[in-house]
Amino acid sequence: MAAGALGGLVAALESHRGRDRVLYYPCEHVAWAADAGVVRVGSQKWWALSTGLWASVLLLGILRSLRILFQLRRKLKQHKGTSSPLSQKEMKAQVKAEVLSILASAADLSNAIHWLPPGFLWAGRFPPWLVGLLGTVSSLIGIYQASKSGNSESA
Repeated sequence: MAAGALGGLVAALESHRGRDRVLYYPCEHVAWAADAGVVRVGSQKWWALSTGLWASVLLLGILRSLRILFQLRRKLKQHKGTSSPLSQKEMKAQVKAEVLSILASAADLSNAIHWLPPGFLWAGRFPPWLVGLLGTVSSLIGIYQASKSGNSESA
């Protein structure tokens, strides 16, 4: 694939991810409102739709991060020894951030699939301790990333 096409791939993934993220919130709110008796619709289909959209957002984010990782890896190999140490340090920091993003999204995606209706992959099969562990891993990564971004802004 040409470099422009690969940039286009990342843009397309980001576009679909944004669409699914925008659709997720109203679906989740309708499901909640149905459970609370605010609207008279069955909540199950709305929960399944919102969870499916959540899973899609996570999967598209993982694919985007993988694409960025491959681009960074290629840049690091091409510029080894020719770019400034600061530039290489920045690229390595971005690699680390993308890897952490993939790990957090994979943990959340595993839980999203678990919460889908039974019969889809491993839906409903995780024991409570595993659901909690995956959520904790994702949350800790998010806290770490937020603290790192806060530190870089104040520097």
